[in-house]
Amino acid sequence: MKKIVLASIAALTVTSAAIAGVNAGACAGCHGAHFEKHALGKSKIVKDLTHAEIATALKGYKAGTFGGPMKGIMKGQVAKYSDADLEAFSKTIGK
Repeated sequence: MKKIVLASIAALTVTSAAIAGVNAGACAGCHGAHFEKHALGKSKIVKDLTHAEIATALKGYKAGTFGGPMKGIMKGQVAKYSDADLEAFSKTIGK
């Protein structure tokens, strides 16, 4: 039963992200299906960030004005999305 619930939550997260125009599946490889991991052992845990912190980070990665060691990788991941897409996506994760 627990696996069914977790799978449903993951599906809803991906569906919400798709509605926001962002492919959350690409995020899961590094950040985890529920954004519970330190990406490559270096990032903050995204699920613990606020929606505003996530939006600021994503838009900053896109602009090249935010980030440490993962700056180059993340810029490539978010460059194709509009700021509105990134803002909407940030509201589907975090707190």
